[in-house]
Amino acid sequence: MAIMMIWVNALSAWLTLASFIGYAFIYTGYLKHATPQNIVIGGLAGAMPPLLGWSAVSNTIDPDALILVLIIFAWTPPHFWALAIHRKDDYAKSGVPMLPVTHGEHVTKIHILVYTVILVGTTALPFFSGLSGPFYLTIAMLSGAGFLYYACKLMFRPKASTPMDTFRFSIIYLAILFVALVIDHYLV
Repeated sequence: MAIMMIWVNALSAWLTLASFIGYAFIYTGYLKHATPQNIVIGGLAGAMPPLLGWSAVSNTIDPDALILVLIIFAWTPPHFWALAIHRKDDYAKSGVPMLPVTHGEHVTKIHILVYTVILVGTTALPFFSGLSGPFYLTIAMLSGAGFLYYACKLMFRPKASTPMDTFRFSIIYLAILFVALVIDHYLV
């Protein structure tokens, strides 16, 4: 923390500390084993890197940085719940109350679909805030359609491989979004 205070700024240091406490103690130490909504509540700490980077450069908490946090926050549940369906037995054996363990796969798939719809809507916010332009919005909506395809396939026509296919696509999807933001900002 002292290094952050000296070499970066106090705001970034405090935000980093808050993120660490949120992840290491609140999520990992408590929520992970306390509620099937652990991913939703704890997802905020994991979504903080854009705000930490933004505040390190600008020494501010900017609304556009909060939009980036919101995108990752909305992405976290469908991403991890797809993996949790695939690893349901492991979570059950370890006593971690992941949604597929406590409420079943059908309820989890509904949650994945709902959160994916929320996520796709959220990814339009950079365009409407002026952070990005039409290039990003087009890429966000096209890749969002891909994520919705996987969420719908998981819900309505699943195969044994569909949870992991959805999980893998979610990783690629998030990378596509942030690369599109950079391209839109610097090259378009």
